[in-house]
Amino acid sequence: MEAFNAGTLAGTGSFHCAECGFAVTLHERDEMPACPECGSKSFRRASLFDHNTIEQRHVDSEQPLWLADARGALVAEGDYLAYEDENRVNVSPLQDGWTRIGRSMSAHLRFDDPTVSRRHALVYRGEGGARILDDRSLNGVFKNGEAVEIAELEDGDELAIGRYKIYFISLTGRDARAPERVSGAAG
Repeated sequence: MEAFNAGTLAGTGSFHCAECGFAVTLHERDEMPACPECGSKSFRRASLFDHNTIEQRHVDSEQPLWLADARGALVAEGDYLAYEDENRVNVSPLQDGWTRIGRSMSAHLRFDDPTVSRRHALVYRGEGGARILDDRSLNGVFKNGEAVEIAELEDGDELAIGRYKIYFISLTGRDARAPERVSGAAG
């Protein structure tokens, strides 16, 4: 994530202090101020809809209860993205190659929400694992509470895309289980 220093022209958007998390919003010709809270001169792009400070993001990293159930229901080896939307848990398997995440109708993982950019993020899955890339989103992509432009994904990582928390699940051969057989079936 690109850092901006006080006195530079950063453009329109929401920014937070890299030291204390204080948020400021700038118009296109505003110069980046020093932080009114702590005096720091270093800022990063932030989500206008995210009211958490940097410290709160780390505290909130506890995984939700539904995630263990979703992981337990998976039977096939592979990589998945799991999230909750309107009290419904969704688990999407990742195919090799690119997966588009955004508000666009062409996104593989589509979120019809103003906190999500049309082209928000890309996940690439290949032989070497999976990576997430910020696709020039307005509100950024956060991995485990830290803003990232590109990052390797590991099992259990939490991704913040707009107001959504998405969890990366990677099942290897030892984690995957065979589907349960129905007892009493004719054999």
